[in-house]
Amino acid sequence: MIYNGYIGTYTKGKSEGIYSFALDTTRKKLVDLHAVANLGNPTYLAISSNNNHLYSVVKRGSEGGIAAFTIDTSGALEPLGQSLKTGASPCYVSVDREDRRILDGNYHEGTACVYAPDPNRGVRLKAEMKHEGSGADPVRQEAPHIHFAKFTPDNRFAVTVDLGIDALTTYHLTEDRWIKQSELNFTPGTGPRHLVFHPNAPYAYVMTELSSEVIALHFDEKNGNFSIMQTVSALPADFKGHSQGAAIKISADGRFVYVSNRGHNSIAVFQIDEESGRIALIEHADTIGDWPRDFEIDPSGQFLVVANQNSEDLVLFEREMVSGHLSLLDAKLSVPYPVCIKFMHV
Repeated sequence: MIYNGYIGTYTKGKSEGIYSFALDTTRKKLVDLHAVANLGNPTYLAISSNNNHLYSVVKRGSEGGIAAFTIDTSGALEPLGQSLKTGASPCYVSVDREDRRILDGNYHEGTACVYAPDPNRGVRLKAEMKHEGSGADPVRQEAPHIHFAKFTPDNRFAVTVDLGIDALTTYHLTEDRWIKQSELNFTPGTGPRHLVFHPNAPYAYVMTELSSEVIALHFDEKNGNFSIMQTVSALPADFKGHSQGAAIKISADGRFVYVSNRGHNSIAVFQIDEESGRIALIEHADTIGDWPRDFEIDPSGQFLVVANQNSEDLVLFEREMVSGHLSLLDAKLSVPYPVCIKFMHV
């Protein structure tokens, strides 16, 4: 079986922008790397649920925003347009399950925006929201730093995760406004980064960047409230070096959570208790590279692909579906400064 995907990168060194690739599950190889869009710092990507469109963050000169593409039958990207404004580019983009609204999160500006697909311009900005405040770390939390913005699974609320103010905030979106619904504050200095929802239970899981922890949450989908159930370190107890938490993903069956540690250079694997939603560490898998910025589980659930940003490569693991364990495969693929991996939906 062949699964196709895309890679967002930092456009430095030899990077040209967005790349496409394929996972050959029979040969257990990563193949067919191609540059498909010449774009400035397309560091995060989102693919519509019908596989018709790809959205990317973009930087152009002193402006930043979102670029929209049509995905043709061959996997090539056809530019539709960009929505740009003065300032730093976003760090995150997502699209709702109905492909009607796109969200971005902007680390440097402390803002989040909602866009609508536009047949003439690709995307159209509808409403922007800006956080205020600061956190305990005077260097990393001197201001708000929104690192994640996504809709809840039922599409009723938008959720932001702010590293700078240690907050998870739920919003109701009107046509032109972000209306705060609720807010969960984490321990000062935690630096929350990304979140995943459990596919079939009222739980969510946050990966923190500054404290390198996984926080298990209860999620009340009726009112959009979150509450903390458990906090677990993503690093070995005897690790004393510098590391930053990065990506977090959950298996499609809701049995395992995976997170990446930049510095320790590992994927930490946690098993989820189906009764309580709490997690227990299973293992740390060495990513055989430097600074695992992102990773993704393939559509079959049998493989996991890691993007090592600083060593400029993708690394392939086979995933044991019952135990959650990862086994390294001899299948590296050189990619300049990879930051994000997304597979086409099946």
